[in-house]
Amino acid sequence: MKLQLDKAAGFNAFTAYGDGYVSVNAVRHTGNIVVLPDRIIPGWTQSNSESLALADFEWLATLDDVILILGTGRTQRFPPPELLRPLLQTGRSLEIMDIPGACRTYNILTNEGRHVAAALLID
Repeated sequence: MKLQLDKAAGFNAFTAYGDGYVSVNAVRHTGNIVVLPDRIIPGWTQSNSESLALADFEWLATLDDVILILGTGRTQRFPPPELLRPLLQTGRSLEIMDIPGACRTYNILTNEGRHVAAALLID
């Protein structure tokens, strides 16, 4: 599905998503990815929503103060609560959504000037 939005100049935005991919600034990505307004980090984990590990969330906790969105594929899947400890220790919250919801929410928050990161598990 293509996304239409008034993109803030110079910021990364999701422009499409579908089975097994997302597009950022019209560039297709088929692997797990973290997208921030000013950078893209491909391959942040090799895990899927069932195999996420504490180390995955420890890495996410190192990102600058951001609103963190976790896109868990075609459906919303919640990680075990014990994995969220690194985020709680840094005072960060985590919004968990399916990929379409994560892409749309990221774009809206970015256009509002919010510092947001979308960590997506592409399935």
